[in-house]
Amino acid sequence: MTATSNSALDRPEFVLAVLEWLDGREVPADVISDAFTLLANERRRLLLAVMTSYGEAITLPDAAEEVAVRETGRAVTELSGEQVANVYLSLYHDHLPRLVDAGLLEYDQERDLVSPAPLQ
Repeated sequence: MTATSNSALDRPEFVLAVLEWLDGREVPADVISDAFTLLANERRRLLLAVMTSYGEAITLPDAAEEVAVRETGRAVTELSGEQVANVYLSLYHDHLPRLVDAGLLEYDQERDLVSPAPLQ
């Protein structure tokens, strides 16, 4: 069996676990759909994971660097400036605004700082 087939075997279990977790909770369908849409993109999931691991404000360039490291599995010294710049631009223009709008992250554009949003 390959690694791909192993991860495919885990998918049904994951889906069932999510459905079980949702069972009995009053979560509007649009909230569930929005959450899955946000989490559907790997780069957004990685940014959320980076911010969770730091737990405090970091610069967007540092966040982009860490996302690039996690995406590629390479050390930061092995990444080109262009790779990190591409991640930065996609975070800045696409992924970060979505996560800020969803109330998951905060962004101070003047200082270029990203921080986890306080959960209510």
